[in-house]
Amino acid sequence: MARTRSSEAHEKVIRAALALFGEHGIEAASMDAIAGASGVSKATIYNHWADKEALLMEVMLYVNGANREARDVDTGDLRVDLATVLSWRPPGELEAARVRITPMFMAYAAVHREFGAAWRHRVMEPRRNALMRILARGVERNLLPADLDLDLAIALLIGPMLYRHVLSKAAAAKLEDIGPMVAETFCRAYWIGGATAKKAARKK
Repeated sequence: MARTRSSEAHEKVIRAALALFGEHGIEAASMDAIAGASGVSKATIYNHWADKEALLMEVMLYVNGANREARDVDTGDLRVDLATVLSWRPPGELEAARVRITPMFMAYAAVHREFGAAWRHRVMEPRRNALMRILARGVERNLLPADLDLDLAIALLIGPMLYRHVLSKAAAAKLEDIGPMVAETFCRAYWIGGATAKKAARKK
């Protein structure tokens, strides 16, 4: 299906805004500058987005691939399921742009609290909910303790991933894909299935 002029203009604005946000910062990139860089009139831009924050939200959803992420994972293997969610990344061609703009975005969201809350709801909550479902299934299947504090478990799983983002690029590169390691470490600490199986084997 051929792309419409409207969809082409939409993508041009997204890409122009992403470039300007990354180069000049979010606050400094005006809608006039975005219009000039994209070749799309400001009137047309405002037909697509109510304001710059609405555009910024879509830019961040775009570089994080939020609309492409699977909502649930259930392979039957607790470690694999956790690692899959923790290691998920957007398409590779967007990685450099995402790494560049994320620190600016985090600073912006910290100052603009309502926007930050909307972002967490749109992007962070789906990932958190996916982990919550995996952990709840682990409890139901007697792989994890019945009294597992799910909120604490989520913090233990997500914490290392967030830590990786605040490291320098050189340090972060050494921890490029720590999802499987985090999942393995968590399961070693909390997984009761293996311990139960070993005890049963010893009794035999």
